Amino acid sequence: MGITVEVCVQDCFSEAQDSQKELGLGGFSEQITYSDPILESVWSEWFQQWLEIMQPELSPIQAYELSLRLTGDREIQTLNAQYRHQDKPTDVLAFATLEDSSPQNDEVYQSQPVYLGDIIISVETAQRQANLQNHSLNVELSWLATHGLLHLLGWDHPDEESLNQMLAKQQFLLNTVGLSSENR
Repeated sequence: MGITVEVCVQDCFSEAQDSQKELGLGGFSEQITYSDPILESVWSEWFQQWLEIMQPELSPIQAYELSLRLTGDREIQTLNAQYRHQDKPTDVLAFATLEDSSPQNDEVYQSQPVYLGDIIISVETAQRQANLQNHSLNVELSWLATHGLLHLLGWDHPDEESLNQMLAKQQFLLNTVGLSSENR
């Protein structure tokens, strides 16, 4: 029996950008042409592949759920200030539910997917980083998604050695879905 993954993708950035255009408002620091967004089905397929590679063994039934929210600098700055006490935009935030110490109902745990948590990515910051790295926005979004996923699975990078291990794992995960961010 393989791993199953359900991914809820919220593309709040594109929705907000479209609303701003319809209303004739600015709102975003720059207009980002996100003409070829990654489809929810593609995100689901990638997370499925990444989790099959990672084999987290956190769910007795090998079923997982997570959410991915694509947003702008304003929203991610608010979250970053609220949860990390850093009042500035960042590229990705990951809120792992497995770090929560609330008790699990064993019966539910044996029959329901394990909710890994939430990954929030600023498309505006991702676009700036993609430009600096000389690759596409989609590669940068995927890079950040793998980073967030690793955090949801308990990875961290408090020192340079652990950061390098994490970055190498991210590159490996991207390669498995046919993407590359070798300019990093």
